[in-house]
Amino acid sequence: MKEQKSPVRDKNYDLIHVLQMSLDNIYRMDTYISDAEQRGDSELVTWFSKIQENNRKAGDQAKQMLMQRLQQEGR
Repeated sequence: MKEQKSPVRDKNYDLIHVLQMSLDNIYRMDTYISDAEQRGDSELVTWFSKIQENNRKAGDQAKQMLMQRLQQEGR
């Protein structure tokens, strides 16, 4: 499978895209956690919760990095 190329060759675009994917995953994990809870699968609840927390951390880091980079470019 051939990887799609970014429509904009820009490091900030790439960072924004990763931020968006992280935030999407946070909300997606809510659904998966709920599904696992309904089935009584605590192992999956724990695992999906860890993935959600990792995405939350990645999203927070991406927001900080993007803010710093945009401020530097504005100088």
